[in-house]
Amino acid sequence: MSTFVLILKMAATQPGRWFLNALGWSTIWSMPILTALIAQQFFSRLETGAGFTVPTLIAFFLGYGVARIIVMMLAMYNDAHFMFRMGATLRRNMFDRILSLPGAEAVQESPGEAISRFRDDVELVEETASWTVDLIGITTFGVVGGIILWRTDPTVTALVFAPLVVVILISERTGTWVRRYREAAREATGHVTEAIGEMFSAVQGIKVADAEKPVIANLERLNLVRMRAEVKDKVLTEVLNSVFWNVIDVGTGVILLVAARKLRGGDEFSVGDFALFVSFLSLSTDAVHVLGLFVARLRQAKVSYNRMGQLMGGQPANALVRRVKLNLTGPLPPVEDSPPSGSGLETLRVRDLAYSYDGAGPAIQDIELDIPKGSFTVITGRIGSGKTTLLRAILGLVTPDRGEISWNNQTVDDPSNFFTPPRTAYTPQVPKLFSMSLRDNLLLGLDRSDDEVIDAIEAAVMEPDLARMPEGLETSVGPLGVRLSGGQIQRTATARMLLRHPELVVFDDVSSALDVETEAKLWDRLLATDGAVTSLVVSHRHPALSRADQIIVMRDGRVVARGTAKELLDTSEEFRAMWNANDNGHASE
Repeated sequence: MSTFVLILKMAATQPGRWFLNALGWSTIWSMPILTALIAQQFFSRLETGAGFTVPTLIAFFLGYGVARIIVMMLAMYNDAHFMFRMGATLRRNMFDRILSLPGAEAVQESPGEAISRFRDDVELVEETASWTVDLIGITTFGVVGGIILWRTDPTVTALVFAPLVVVILISERTGTWVRRYREAAREATGHVTEAIGEMFSAVQGIKVADAEKPVIANLERLNLVRMRAEVKDKVLTEVLNSVFWNVIDVGTGVILLVAARKLRGGDEFSVGDFALFVSFLSLSTDAVHVLGLFVARLRQAKVSYNRMGQLMGGQPANALVRRVKLNLTGPLPPVEDSPPSGSGLETLRVRDLAYSYDGAGPAIQDIELDIPKGSFTVITGRIGSGKTTLLRAILGLVTPDRGEISWNNQTVDDPSNFFTPPRTAYTPQVPKLFSMSLRDNLLLGLDRSDDEVIDAIEAAVMEPDLARMPEGLETSVGPLGVRLSGGQIQRTATARMLLRHPELVVFDDVSSALDVETEAKLWDRLLATDGAVTSLVVSHRHPALSRADQIIVMRDGRVVARGTAKELLDTSEEFRAMWNANDNGHASE
């Protein structure tokens, strides 16, 4: 699909405002035709004595000025709303798609690169879509003005519109350069944004490693690459801008020479006709210049559409410009709890599950697993054995190559949407917190009473930490929870998970930053919660392993043993090696 068609589809997401915009800017472009006709009549009066008088001319121009200001204010007001809504539509569609993809596959680009696409690329596309109304205005002006000029003098009219053809040809011939330089500039900007984000998220690591100078040097290098790419992009844009104006200026000179010769030669070409063509020259130069820039901007917009499309996870380009409700006026829609899960968990069953990372061979294969209601199942194994990948494949965070997952003997066709609260809640190895208060991080929009929040905090063994926080639940945790320790972040994520009241809780090595005593309390309180909470846990530590109803031992992506800790100590050499390593203080993860 061409970029121009996508731009029109983008504009069509706001048909009412686009129509008003087209009407307003067509009026703005066409109104000067009236001044040109009045100028023709005025100068004809000077020559023939028939036409507008000076007082009439003054009154007309005053009224025209007031009317033009009013039209421009209304058009610009509508244009600002139109552009904002188009940008919001693009961002909403990208967010919707990202949130619908399997979690571990949602965003392949770096956060900095993704931010660049949400910011820079969206702004360029919304501006280009806004310029479509100028194209309509230019077309309206060209058709009406062309008819008027042609009826006056066809030869001079052809010269007036000749620069338009030249500008279009130049824009087409330079399109590849425009696209190439814009792609390089956008990519370089994304790398700089990515580096800055990584620096802010790793301040402590940089200081501990005494790596300030190398990090700054790397940022300077990236900025130098970005500067060169941006300069090339900007220089090309300005060169085209200059060429467009020069073509127009040369064309203007030619037109004036021809018109002056006609006037002097005694042809049927009056002073009023000369004034008409001179008036149209300034209007047509603006039109030709805007049209040339629009053609060049279309090339740049193609780059931006392709970059945004990469965030859409294989969906067609139309998905970016799908019309959606933006909720920009009125009360915000409430955040609702997920619907009840229907049938409570009796058995979660996994059969023949396999997943491979691209180009890296199988990560897990031939996985068979049964998790009964109320059980405490621990998955363990050495580094790289596939434990985290197994959890991700079950929960739909990655798309398995094959296998079947069933909930109470009912096949789960879409795990990524099925395994959500209140069926399932998940805490990864490195939980993510937001730069908000502790309360907001726990609730994330849910409507829960303070008593429920406190109960979840106590179940997560977080109450001693809460008591030391100066503002209690209103304490800000800082970006990514930087004001909390690793163990506090893990327990905050655990409390957040428990507030969802899930039937199945999934922990990926969530106790790695906890001391043995705190971890033991965490598992004791989890197992003592009201109702039969089913737990699926990745861990290599004794407090979890000793409480497990069943332990799944993995090696090289396969299940090599299963049973209780007591049974596996007798039957599995792999498990004994890990157990003894922990006895000696050596973690296997």
